[in-house]
Amino acid sequence: MALTQQRKQEIMSEHQTHETDTGSCEVQVAMLTERINKLSEHLKINKKDHSSRRGLLLMIGRRKRLLSFLQGQDRERYKALIARLGIRG
Repeated sequence: MALTQQRKQEIMSEHQTHETDTGSCEVQVAMLTERINKLSEHLKINKKDHSSRRGLLLMIGRRKRLLSFLQGQDRERYKALIARLGIRG
């Protein structure tokens, strides 16, 4: 379920704010969203995998906190990010 190094590089290059950016809110949220999507697919097949479900809920909580932080800092970056990732309906 872990992301490959190549996929991580693709996500970073899509969402980074400058050339050496690897840890901004946008990059972290994009990485978490990718992992959440993969784990959600896994849980559709393996309904009784409760330990992975707990991990999913922890990742969702972390992403929610990062999005809340970003929304408080810069609402335009927040809106652009959720539109790019297709989250929050």
